[in-house]
Parts: sequence; structure tokens; C-alpha cells
Amino acid sequence: MDFTKEYENVTDRFCLEGKVVSVEPYGNGHINRTYLVTTDRKRYIMQQMNTTVFPDTEGLMNNICLVTEYLRSKGEETLDVIPTKDGKSFYRDEKDGKPYRFYAFIENTVSYQIVEDADVFRNSGQAFGNFQNKLSGFDASQLVESIKDFHNTPKRYKAFEKAVSEDKCGRLEGCKAEVDFVMARKDTFSKVTDGLESGEIPLRVTHNDTKLNNILMDAKTNKARAIIDLDTIMPGSMLYDFGDSIRFGASTALEDEKDLDKVHFDISLFKAYAEGFLSAVREGITAKELELLPYSAYLLTMECGMRFLTDYLSGDTYFATKYPEHNLVRTRTQLKLASEMEKSFEDMSGICKDCVK
Repeated sequence: MDFTKEYENVTDRFCLEGKVVSVEPYGNGHINRTYLVTTDRKRYIMQQMNTTVFPDTEGLMNNICLVTEYLRSKGEETLDVIPTKDGKSFYRDEKDGKPYRFYAFIENTVSYQIVEDADVFRNSGQAFGNFQNKLSGFDASQLVESIKDFHNTPKRYKAFEKAVSEDKCGRLEGCKAEVDFVMARKDTFSKVTDGLESGEIPLRVTHNDTKLNNILMDAKTNKARAIIDLDTIMPGSMLYDFGDSIRFGASTALEDEKDLDKVHFDISLFKAYAEGFLSAVREGITAKELELLPYSAYLLTMECGMRFLTDYLSGDTYFATKYPEHNLVRTRTQLKLASEMEKSFEDMSGICKDCVK
């Protein structure tokens, strides 16, 4: 569907090269609405930003501008924020108040929804490790929390308990097994938050949403070129970035696969990612971070499953869904992965230790 006329007022507000030819839906993100805008000279990505998830639009866009400018100064390819004609990083529609932003389209790249090649995943690990390194000199105090307590798993668990007790949509009866699975593990969720609070785990600038599809790979070489989706970049732990990458990339199926027989934790893919990531950060990673890398994969997988289940019980108010049980299906894939990770901690730990030798 072509939305050229519908969004003419928005596209006219930005410093685009050429005349707009088409505006079409693009990608499959859960949060923002994304469109591919094509002019007679260039292509762009336009996003209608989700202010329910990200209420501080100004702070979020300031985060992105600061980080991309810093990365560019270090010679990194990164998102290029296209300003409005009055020099701002986004435009808020005068009619409905919705904010829009533009990025230059990064040509000749691909992104992957599932790992089909261990080399691709190894390259992505190196890319996110390099991302950590390049930002090691960045002053994290400049950044705001775009989502407060985003990876605070104990607080996520409290929100989950509240959703269970309220059962607003009468869905609890159909997911008691999943609820019991999460509740049985409530004492396993605080190692990273406790470590950050005590100082045992260093506070770093982190991406906080390191799925494989947030890396653009070169279409010819499959080497990582640019890391995208910087909405959640903020102070956090390296463990969050590593764990979320494994949660997404070391699965043998998509996160909304209905057939759980197809969903498995692939330790060979864990090894590939760890090799790439640790090759980049081995000089700066602490002993405690290295120790907790296998745990972080489990933690972020449990956290994501818990969030899907919380949203399912609450009426699907956060994640975009295509059918009523979509969030429950997503929950089940995450819990299946977490259960397999629990059985692989010793092997995962051995792999990580070998990678830094």
C-alpha cells in the first residue's frame, strides 16, 4: 500500500533529497511504525515513534544523536539522522501530536531474522563487542533512560506477578503452566542488578536490544556494517547485550514459532557468537562479567518470556500482535529456550573461558 499522499505533510518537513515518489510499510518491528520513503534520488526510513513505550521523545532522540555523532567520529558506520527543515531531530505532527523521524537508508545491506550461518552470527558478536569498545570512552551520564528499568529483571518479575494477580482479560486459566514455570525461578533473576548495585559489575553504555536483526550486514560479504534500532541505548550491563543476542540468535526457530519441537537452544551458535564477541572485548571484560555470560543468556531469555506473558495477561498493550495468542506463543518459545539453557551452563562456561585464552 502506498501512503505517499497520507504522509505528504510529514515528508515535506524533512530535509530530503529529491521528490518523494512512494511511502510504503517496511520491516516487522514490534514497537514503531516503519516506512520506506523513496524519492527520485535517494531512499529513507521514516518512523512514527511509539510514545506509549517511549514517552520522552526529546530525550530518546538526543541519546541517538549523541551516540551516532560519537560513533561517526570514531570512523564507524552508523545511523544518519535526517533533520527537519527547522533543524530538529524529529517532527511532531500538528494534528495528532505523533512524532516522526527520518534516517538515511543504508544501501546494499541485509538483516537476518534467524541465524542461518554460524559465520554471520560470529560477525554479529564481533560487531556488538566492537560497539562496546567504541563507546567505552563515551560519557554515559549524557544519556537518559528511554525506558526506566528496561532490563531490571526483578522489577519485570513484580510487574508479571501483578498481571497474574489481576488477570484483567481472564487468560490465566490457559497459561498456568507458563506462569508456574516463571514463578518457580523467581530467585534467579537478580544477579546482574545486584552486581551493578554493588559495583561488582561495571556500568557501561549498552544497546539493550541486541537482536541479530538489529545489525545490518553487507549484502556481499556478510560482514557487519551498522548497528541500528538505538531507541534503548542507555547505561546498563554488557551482560544485557550479550544475553539478548543469544536469546534471539542461538534459537533454531523464530520467536513466534508455534511448533515447539522446532525450538531449541543451539550451543554451536552460542559458541560462534561468543568467539566473535569475546574477540572484541577480551581486553576489557571483567572476570565477573565473563563468569556470568552463560547466565546472562538464560536471564534475558527468561525476562523476555516473562514480558511476553505479562503483556498477554494484560491484554496485549505493549507488543504488536497479529492474533489473540501471539504473545503466549512467543512466551512458550522463550521458556523452551531457557529450559534448555539451564542444562547447558557448564558447557557454555567452558566455551567462554576457551574464547579468552
